[in-house]
Amino acid sequence: MFSFFSKKKFLVDYLGNFVDIHNHILPGIDDGAKTVTDSVQLIKEFSNLGINKFVATPHIMHNYYPNDKDSIQAAHTKVLDSLLKEKMKNISLDVAAEHMIDANFDIILDKKEVMPLRNRYLLIEMSYLQPSINFDEAIQNIAFHRYFPILAHPERYAFLHLNSSKFMKYKQSGILLQMNLLSLGQYYGKDVQKKAYKLLQNGLIDYVASDVHNLNQLHSLKELEIKSSHIKLLLPVIERTINDFY
Repeated sequence: MFSFFSKKKFLVDYLGNFVDIHNHILPGIDDGAKTVTDSVQLIKEFSNLGINKFVATPHIMHNYYPNDKDSIQAAHTKVLDSLLKEKMKNISLDVAAEHMIDANFDIILDKKEVMPLRNRYLLIEMSYLQPSINFDEAIQNIAFHRYFPILAHPERYAFLHLNSSKFMKYKQSGILLQMNLLSLGQYYGKDVQKKAYKLLQNGLIDYVASDVHNLNQLHSLKELEIKSSHIKLLLPVIERTINDFY
């Protein structure tokens, strides 16, 4: 029964001690934070929500964001220096990358130039419109190099919305799935929201993350309301994310 006194449930209220394993808070090297000031402001806003642990994951995307260990570490150092000046000693900021499965991926993988999370996991992505031609081979190569692949935001790949059985095949081939928290609202559209909840209900999501690029996205995350029934589905995934990456 509707009541004017009913308490709204906000997603961020369930993210205390969360570890954000996918975000674009490093400055000036992809489509995320533009400056160190932007980076620090994002981290402050996250900290106000009780989120103080991050693995920054800038894009490594051939011909678009040709980042490497040097460019990522340089941006990381700038943010760490600013956090030190701000006396934000409670912040843990690690680095990895979000790797596009493109023609250059196997090259940097074989040359040991990838940026894994916690030295074990590789965060990967594809085009939203069509699968990478070399996707299956790349997954085999990731396993050969003894990494666990994590596919970023599977709910956002439009070409998979018509072929849901593909998600199960991905899981059977050892691919872990990471959902964006913003997908639980309508930030990316109703179709993405519907697919996100379907994947959650089917128990296919392994991890969640913000994938935040800017303050507007973070503010949208702060305003995202969630139903009690959905919280029950989400809490085990939040806990798994914390446990595996704390």
